[in-house]
Amino acid sequence: MIGRHLQRVHGGQLSRWQLERKIQQAFDSYARYWMESFRLSQTDRERLEAGMSWEGVGHAEAGFAAGNGVIMCMPHLGGWDFGGAWFATAGYPATVVVETLEPPELFEWFVSFRRNLGLDVVPHGPKAGTPLLAALRRNELVGLVCDRDLERNGVEVEFFGERTTLPGGPATLALRTGAVILPTAVYFEGSGHRGIVRPPIPTDRSGDGLRADVARITQALACELEALIRRAPEQWHLMQPNWPSDYELLAQVS
Repeated sequence: MIGRHLQRVHGGQLSRWQLERKIQQAFDSYARYWMESFRLSQTDRERLEAGMSWEGVGHAEAGFAAGNGVIMCMPHLGGWDFGGAWFATAGYPATVVVETLEPPELFEWFVSFRRNLGLDVVPHGPKAGTPLLAALRRNELVGLVCDRDLERNGVEVEFFGERTTLPGGPATLALRTGAVILPTAVYFEGSGHRGIVRPPIPTDRSGDGLRADVARITQALACELEALIRRAPEQWHLMQPNWPSDYELLAQVS
């Protein structure tokens, strides 16, 4: 799956040798993500500040100044937990949505782990919207990793040249609250991290109805996620099927 996703990013132009090398880099990056994440609970604010640089963080500050909350939309890229811990310890109340896991004890461990970083954790599911709306109405930060549609019933978009679906939640939340949507990524850069916060995605109502607005905003977000991933494809930790053709391939193999 990593190989398929990397070829999508590179337009199918990677040779076998290049692809094998980049797959190895992706696994190395994923190992670094977990190693750093497990160390975060022992990392104080001074070390977080020393290990982090930002480009475009003023977009978040402007969003908070507007008073309707900030939605940071991220791909599974680099060290997103490090960026979340940085915001939480900087005094920005932050709520994140996490995928439910089996067994329940494992899920509760991960919830506890992220809460210890200062993050308010909401389990993914039909009840997630209420606490997210409440956080945005308190003018807080909501972090959503949204390059994968867990339910496979989201908004149809073109993503790396192929049709798939992405979650419509970010667009719906923004339209309901007036919060800004900021495409964001936290990259590994040397021994530290570099956060990139892109300008807000336009979320003005078009007059064509909520469904059309959600579709337009979600496609714009897909384009932004593409650009963020292309900066460092080997740091993209998406190991699950994410396009209809991926599921078709798995069905053939099984």
